[in-house]
Amino acid sequence: MDFFESVVDILEKIVWDTPSVFPMMVVLLLGFGIFITARLGFIQLRKLTHGFKVVTGQYDDPSDEGDVNHFQALSTALSATVGIGNIAGVALAIHFGGPGALVWMWVTALLGMAVKYAECTLAVHYRTKNADGSVSGGPMYYIEKGLGGNWKWMAMAFAGFTVICSFFTGNAIQANSVADVMSSTFSVPVVVTGFITASIVGVVIIGGIKRIGYVTSRLTPLMAVLYVLGALVILLLNYDKVLPSLYLIVTSAFNPVAGAFGVGSGAIMTTLVWGVKRGLFSNEAGQGSAPIAHAAAKTDEPVREGVVALLEPFIDTLIVCTMTGLVIVATGVWDTKHPESISLSEGNTSFSWVQDSPQTGRDLPQVITFDEGLPTSDVVLNRFRISVDTLFTDSAQQIPFTGEINLSTFTATAATGEQMSRLFGNAIDNGASLTARAFQVGLAPIMPWGSLLVTICVLLFAISTSISWSYYGDRGAQYLFGDGAILPFRIFYVFMNFVGAVIALELVWRLGDIALGLMTIPNLIALFALSGVVVSLTNTYFKKMDEEGDDE
Repeated sequence: MDFFESVVDILEKIVWDTPSVFPMMVVLLLGFGIFITARLGFIQLRKLTHGFKVVTGQYDDPSDEGDVNHFQALSTALSATVGIGNIAGVALAIHFGGPGALVWMWVTALLGMAVKYAECTLAVHYRTKNADGSVSGGPMYYIEKGLGGNWKWMAMAFAGFTVICSFFTGNAIQANSVADVMSSTFSVPVVVTGFITASIVGVVIIGGIKRIGYVTSRLTPLMAVLYVLGALVILLLNYDKVLPSLYLIVTSAFNPVAGAFGVGSGAIMTTLVWGVKRGLFSNEAGQGSAPIAHAAAKTDEPVREGVVALLEPFIDTLIVCTMTGLVIVATGVWDTKHPESISLSEGNTSFSWVQDSPQTGRDLPQVITFDEGLPTSDVVLNRFRISVDTLFTDSAQQIPFTGEINLSTFTATAATGEQMSRLFGNAIDNGASLTARAFQVGLAPIMPWGSLLVTICVLLFAISTSISWSYYGDRGAQYLFGDGAILPFRIFYVFMNFVGAVIALELVWRLGDIALGLMTIPNLIALFALSGVVVSLTNTYFKKMDEEGDDE
């Protein structure tokens, strides 16, 4: 396990932290975003209303080539983006990067609208028709067709990274977030949650893109409206804290603050990188995933699908992520410890030497003794790497734990002889459980079950995202190995959903970030090279629309 984590550390540094002053991924994403925004004349602002007109079905033609209509294509892509990135991703960004990370998520989204437009326009332009009448498209196709056969190796690399990314970013992370919030809210074992989510995903994805489009076009609007309404109610109840929270968010983007218990970075580059990482994860602009869904749209106008696609970062990050960030900051939960049910065997729970212990670096003992809730040695229990001050045997925190914790079996044995796998204490929240805590605190004046709203949304978001990402991954597998690879991919995909639920949150997200970054690099290279094609298609389409008097 130590070797595996060392490999993860190396890959993460190569993709996200090298060079340390201007990380490669930040330069590539923001650089292309600025470049294509300027070259297209801020199309994300000029043609935003045209995108809304297209998605309402005004230009739909059932006879056009493709598998799903504009709204279903947008719903499929949005269900893969509006989801855990908005609930858990924003919480992670604020936890590690401070409130200012949200500003860099905004920047990524604004530039990402133009990026998403470019990649989805190319996806439709270069898509291919399959033997069964369906269509396939995405970066692997516009790399091969647009750049030529000499670049097929890069198309294959992208397809391979897409398959890997689908297992982690679009699948394991989703299951992990559901398991985390179900465990912290209802004490449901992660194994049980993983089995349920994997079963649901498996039933849906066997039906392919048409069933996926059907399901997501109904789930996505429901869950988005439910979540946003809950956030709006909290902000109205805390109206006097909204402007101060916005001020803290904006000022700490350039003058970062570190919260209590080491939460928040206090370093501008860390804040920026966490904002860009979570912004990219949230809206997926430049990653190359959404073009795979948009390539299936019924249209003979690539630009028409491009303007639909640019709505995604606007809805996903500028609206939904902002709601989450404001709720977390306004309720004050982001740097505060809260009463928690702590499973000793879950990956988010760990044990370590006290920081200034003379034994730091040595192996931990197999048995740790506690007296009146406190360790009798220099070993402490941590949740999300932050120590839990005092352990209790009851949720009301009235009975301090006295006894032993066995690190080999992850069980606690009280002095009375009673064995437990779960204890209680004040701990830091992170990911989906942090957002759930914010909703619980924010809605407390009018209802006692605010966290349940987030739990429901996490469940819907995670399942719909996993469903959508299965399509991205199976298109990558099909490109690499042909139609025969689709069913084995889907079987393994369901298995990885279960695996994601039972391993540590931080490890899953790190693996997802690495795969996400590796997938983004070849896509951005192709987008730079084919930007002239995007400009030409754009000018031709809108000139035609002007002549027909049908623009805007």
